[in-house]
Amino acid sequence: MSTCNVQIATGRSSLRQKIDLFFTGLGLGVNPYGLQRARMQQIISLEMKSDDQLARMGLTRDDILPHVFRDILAV
Repeated sequence: MSTCNVQIATGRSSLRQKIDLFFTGLGLGVNPYGLQRARMQQIISLEMKSDDQLARMGLTRDDILPHVFRDILAV
């Protein structure tokens, strides 16, 4: 059985930490791993965009996680 050893970092904190903090801020003490895993590609795709590209979509970097999880969480 192989394991993935890839860590994705954005700035000072890893993407996984950023997602954990997002869910913790909503009052969820545990990060729902299934939700995170299912949407990681969309999160990475948005994180890779420039600030100008995000702005054209009506988003800021702080809006990425609420945007990705908007259909399941009222944030």
